[in-house]
Amino acid sequence: MIIALAGRRTDATDASRSRFPLQNVEYVSAAVHALLVQQGATALVSSAACGADLVGLTEAGNLALRRRIVLPFDRIKFRETSVVDRPGEWGKLYDTILDEVETKGDLVVLDATGDDDPYSATNRAILDEGIAWGQLRGESVSAVLVWDGVCRGKDDYTDQFGAEARKRGLTVLAIPTI
Repeated sequence: MIIALAGRRTDATDASRSRFPLQNVEYVSAAVHALLVQQGATALVSSAACGADLVGLTEAGNLALRRRIVLPFDRIKFRETSVVDRPGEWGKLYDTILDEVETKGDLVVLDATGDDDPYSATNRAILDEGIAWGQLRGESVSAVLVWDGVCRGKDDYTDQFGAEARKRGLTVLAIPTI
């Protein structure tokens, strides 16, 4: 099974509402690991933001699964805007995982310069990549949301990812962050 994964970043220091507290990373990591094993995952496709993405990529790596990363723009800009801008030691982990994945030719960097929102484009590309891998390998594809289960509004990219996956006929599974 191919897993296309998206979810919450860990909470900002000044977050008005907790969606993925840093202290829950270990619990979420264990849940992601268990889901990958239970689903018989062979590969994982996601972006690489702090929180859900890097947790998923780490656990997939621990299980020796193939990993593909989709970024909306170059890895340096993404690191600054979506990885090290939140509490936690995410920067080194990001660098290590991206180096491993890039060496294997599984880093996809989008040219997000058009009118489309770069994060929505990334969500679609993650699903496109997962579905393409599933077809190529003759495997089923499921989407996994790692989140608090509450839509925070029209700019909620995790909720958008789930909606797009359902629209494409994928099974959507969830792992709670709270």
